[in-house]
Amino acid sequence: MRALMREELARGAMGRPGAVTIGKFDGVHRGHQYVLQQLRAAALESGFASIVVAFHPHPITVLRPGANVFYLSTLEERIALLRAQGVDRVVPLSFTSELAQVSAADFVDALREELEMRLLMVGPDFALGRNREGTVALLRELGARRGFELRVLRQMEDGGRPVRSSAVRHALAAGDMEELTRLLGRPFSLEGPVVRGAQRGRTIGYATANMALGADRALPAFGVYAVRASIGEVHYDGVTSIGVRPTFDSGAPSVETYLFDFDGRDLYDTDLRIELVARLRDELKFDSVDALVAEIGRDVERAREALVRQGGSGGHRSQ
Repeated sequence: MRALMREELARGAMGRPGAVTIGKFDGVHRGHQYVLQQLRAAALESGFASIVVAFHPHPITVLRPGANVFYLSTLEERIALLRAQGVDRVVPLSFTSELAQVSAADFVDALREELEMRLLMVGPDFALGRNREGTVALLRELGARRGFELRVLRQMEDGGRPVRSSAVRHALAAGDMEELTRLLGRPFSLEGPVVRGAQRGRTIGYATANMALGADRALPAFGVYAVRASIGEVHYDGVTSIGVRPTFDSGAPSVETYLFDFDGRDLYDTDLRIELVARLRDELKFDSVDALVAEIGRDVERAREALVRQGGSGGHRSQ
């Protein structure tokens, strides 16, 4: 049952001793970033490689089948965000029912042997192994016997409150972009291919790019947002509606973006990335299409103003 775990860990071997941290790292918020900064500093001081082991999928999907999990970032986004923090290696580790049965001792042995782990850096509530038996106390004992140092970091706080994924999720669900940006250390983003929608936007003068996202992707509170968008190396400002289109059909949630000063080329199957800068209003149901169009016009103006306040151009931005 440990073959897959060891195979995946072995891909992260750096050929020299490693300083390791382990977790889900969903969203890679400022609390995660603090851990990564401390890991890098400790690794540099000792001449170790800095290695992040990132579980996917979320363990609860295996431990509690049927549980709904909505991710703040896809695995690809998470790996890119982790790498952007300057660590030497990111090792995705499949959380399977077999992995859930691995003892804490066997787990740390695999880390020692496959990643040459000499330092394990964790938070105060960390635990690993079957039934979370590998508490900080047990890991400290295992470290003394297996030849690695356990370093326990304090929980990062902001304004006296811990920076945790739960706080990020709360801000996202509330549509509080200011708080969300503060907790993440960057604007919240969504990325996916552009797909065909109902194509109503072009009939009312506001053609939108409809983004395909996984059903397990966490979305902000339904509403209208000022966004910065990227298509490859070309950047735009824009306005995004997230919700169920109550004026028309109240269907499945969609993410539809109107790009300012767009040249109108075909974007289907092109990857679109948006950063949500400011929330403009709730999702509303209008009595007529004309009333909706008038409100969209106001949304566009509010979005331009919000983006200019945030350092944008309020229009097309290319680089």
